[in-house]
Parts: sequence; structure tokens; C-alpha cells
Amino acid sequence: MRIRALIKRIALQLFRDKRTLALLFVAPLLILTLMHFLFTSNEVDSTLGVEGVSNEMMEQWKSNGLDVVSFPKNSDVMKSILEHDLDGYLVVKGPSMTLTLENTDPSSSKGLLAKVQQTLVGYLNGENTSELKTNFVYGSEETTFFDVLSPILVGFFVFFFVFLISGIGLLRERMTGTLEKLLSTPIQRWEIVLGYLIGYGLFAIIQTIIVVTYSVNVLDMILVGSFWHVLVVNVLIALVALSLGILLSSFASSEFQMIQFIPLVIVPQVFFTGIIPVDGMPEWLQGLSKLMPISYGADALKSIMYKGYGLGDVISNLLVLIGFAILFILLNIVALKKHRKN
Repeated sequence: MRIRALIKRIALQLFRDKRTLALLFVAPLLILTLMHFLFTSNEVDSTLGVEGVSNEMMEQWKSNGLDVVSFPKNSDVMKSILEHDLDGYLVVKGPSMTLTLENTDPSSSKGLLAKVQQTLVGYLNGENTSELKTNFVYGSEETTFFDVLSPILVGFFVFFFVFLISGIGLLRERMTGTLEKLLSTPIQRWEIVLGYLIGYGLFAIIQTIIVVTYSVNVLDMILVGSFWHVLVVNVLIALVALSLGILLSSFASSEFQMIQFIPLVIVPQVFFTGIIPVDGMPEWLQGLSKLMPISYGADALKSIMYKGYGLGDVISNLLVLIGFAILFILLNIVALKKHRKN
């Protein structure tokens, strides 16, 4: 009888907590649906630039699923790859053959190399293609997928932990009555938001410095660009996570409810960081990726750490991150209004 009463009490509590019910029954369906569309996306065909190649070879590559673009002789290989968004560029001059791979995605580059070699072997009557020289715009032949993934992971972990700590921290302030006492004073709402942002922001910056320093110097993650540029991007990511965490904590009444935001807010963003190529997603998912702050931060980090870009080259991503931070800060000021009783 007592067990039945306990079960009844738990069931009634859950039925009254609509957010928990949604987390149990709706959130898994949403995430599974998102994963279904992501992992059943169409594969993006590689684009190969060629120079001095016969029409027969070009047709063979096209039949193997490659988009082939012919260029005039003595073209600037690197410039052509970057301007025309090519995955590779093959130059044939007599017996000499040079394939330059863009290598943003090492697995895709290896697939492109295999297709090129397969066709060359056929047209060279089975001769060895050892005369094929391979160059890389980014990385080298030893580059692995983790080298491309590591900048994304650095940004994501900064975002995740800052979001969680700041959200739970402000929630505790509400639960202990500290925030209510502050709101009963003449202090302005924007001053409270700014104070919390700076207070938590100082620790977020320290955490960012530790994560980036450890990743580069201890784990030996690839870093072609400037360490300080990486730090600037991560600080902006932390600012967005900080303002978002504080904002969402306004809608939670317990630490458990704050954690409930993770599968709804954090997990979907993982899929749009570049781990899965966005170009192969359906158009509506590509549009959805533009609403994910972490996607801009991950793209900027990948460009700096792996490609060696500077801040000027990723300024558009940085401006979007700043825009998200300003938006969340303004919403924080509005959200505090419901907690003020006077």
C-alpha cells in the first residue's frame, strides 16, 4: 500500500511538470528526427580542377561522381582552388602529374586521390602512377580527421561548460533569494546583467585560456594560425554561452530543469559545428544551421587553427557571435523584469 502511494505521488509530480514530460517524450523524438535528416543527407560530389587532361579522362571522372572543371594551362593552382572552391587540382604535363588537394576534409581528399589514381591507371595501360606527385593546400598526407575536428571540440567544450556553470550559478542566486534582494534595490536591471556577465566572464576567460593552452601545448593540437586569435574567438564563444546560460536560467525553477535545456539547446548545435558537412544537408537544415551560434565559432576556429587564417579573414563569423551575445544580453534584461516585484 505504501509503495503504491509512493508510485502515485511520483506519477502526479511528473504529470504536473510539463517540462519534464516534454524532455522524456518529445525531446528524444526531436533529436532522433534531426539525426535522421542529418545522417541521411546527400553526399556532396567532389570538384576537381584539371589542366592538360584529355576529354576521355574527364568523362571517366564525371562517370565516377566527380565534378570536373577544365582550366587553361599555367593557371595559378592555389588561387584557382580557393576561388572556385575546388577539392583538388590536377596538372598533367607529359609524364609529370601533380595533384593538389584542398584537404579541408582528409577523408574526402583520400577518396578523391583514389578516384584520380584509378582513372590514371586505366589510361596508362596499367602502369604505376608513382609519377603522380601530391601537394596539399592545408595539412599534409599525415593529416587525420581529428586534426580538423580538434578546433571544433575546443570551441564546443568552452561553450558547453560556460553555458552550464553560468546558468546554474544564476539559478542558485534566485533560489537563495539573492537575486530577489538585488531587484528590490534601486539597481537597474541592465546593471545586474552586466555585473553577472563580468563576474562570470572573468572565470570564463580564465577557463578559455586554460583549455586553449592545454589543447595546443599538451595535446599538441594543430595550430597554424595565431594562438591569440584562437583565444579571441573562444572568448566570444564563451560570452555567447554565458549570456545564453543566464537567459535560460530565468525559465528554470531548479537545477534539474536547467540541465533539461542541454538536449534541446546544446545537443542540436553539435550537429552543425562542421562534424557533419553542412553542404550535404537538406536546404532547410542548412538554414537552421545559421541560427546556431556555435557553428560560427567552430568555423572561425577551424579557419584559424587548421588553415592559418587571421581575424580579418573570419570577421563575419566574429560579428555574428557578437550579434548573438548582444541579443541574449538584451533578452536577459527583459527577462529580469518578471522577477522584479516593485
